[in-house]
Amino acid sequence: MKKTVFVVAPEIFRDEEYFSPKKILENAKIDVKTASLKKGELKGKLGGATISDMTIDEINPSDFDAIVYVGGGGASVYFNNPIALKLAKTFYNEGKIVSSICIAGVILANAGILKGKKATVFIDGKDDLIKGGADFTGNDVEIDGNIITANGPQAAEKFGKALCKALE
Repeated sequence: MKKTVFVVAPEIFRDEEYFSPKKILENAKIDVKTASLKKGELKGKLGGATISDMTIDEINPSDFDAIVYVGGGGASVYFNNPIALKLAKTFYNEGKIVSSICIAGVILANAGILKGKKATVFIDGKDDLIKGGADFTGNDVEIDGNIITANGPQAAEKFGKALCKALE
């Protein structure tokens, strides 16, 4: 069984960017774990709630096939978080899927893994992606090798389907 870990902010994550891709993956029998800065309840911007299975420092990349960084205003807590950045680099260097939706693409840019890669992000993160060496496309979903990025909540379903296909 394929396994993926979603990195979610403790609060103000975008509900649809978490729940929609998670449901798509689970319907395809892919095991999904949720990680954050804390264990316990996480609160979405639109009122949704979920439970964190682990803290990000407990993520062992060898246990997972993919990592998903979820967007929303709360994702900024990971922009310069050394653990979140190291995880992105490790998953990338091991040839695993590294993905982000909405503003969370800034995490991948700051991890240095978007140099020369086609990528998309919520428009507020465009300059950060370009600064990180990405070829910003503005598309809903962008796939470049083992990196999958999406630009916002309206792309959540497409993003989930792209993740699912990449994990097949």
